[in-house]
Amino acid sequence: MKLCFSVDALSPAGDKAWRLQNNDTWRAIQYAEALQKDDAHIEKINVAESWVTRRMQNDKDRGLIAKEKMGMFDFLSRAIYAHAVLHRLSDAPIPQQSQMIELISTLTVGTAWLVYVNTAGQFTALDSNTQKIIGNLNIAVRGEIASSEGYIGVVASQNERLMDVTYRQFLEAWLEHLKTSNMSIFVPDVEKLNEKEEVLEKIQQWRHE
Repeated sequence: MKLCFSVDALSPAGDKAWRLQNNDTWRAIQYAEALQKDDAHIEKINVAESWVTRRMQNDKDRGLIAKEKMGMFDFLSRAIYAHAVLHRLSDAPIPQQSQMIELISTLTVGTAWLVYVNTAGQFTALDSNTQKIIGNLNIAVRGEIASSEGYIGVVASQNERLMDVTYRQFLEAWLEHLKTSNMSIFVPDVEKLNEKEEVLEKIQQWRHE
């Protein structure tokens, strides 16, 4: 599986975007468009994460220059911010329900777990009390944080209907992730789910860059 990130900066209105180049300049783009050869190809997640929510400033020579990261209360600020955009350069895997069920069965009830699908299509979980969620580029698709035995642990993993619906939610969100390259996509409400076979077919038909 081949993938990397680009660094795309987006205007406050979302109508203009720029991409970091190998020579540290920026070119005007359509946000999240396919990679070009002179675009910076970032393979290390920690490097890509260092760009997330970084404030950008116009510069006449380089196009943009990086400033400080967004602060806790800067979400309403009208500024240009950098985003890490995932680019898949090979076929994407299909997350497996059996792996999801096995993972859920191992989670300790009483801990606030976030179950998610990483960029490799694998189900995993993190302890939301001790591990970062915002800006975590390992998280392609995420569920809600849960700690009760109704949703995690052995009892939950043996609830066939719950496991089937939960898997379909993650599949639906995985397809959206593939189509948009967006990260940390929330699973949709159960009422909005399409037929499982239809979603699987669309995932199989999806083509990488």
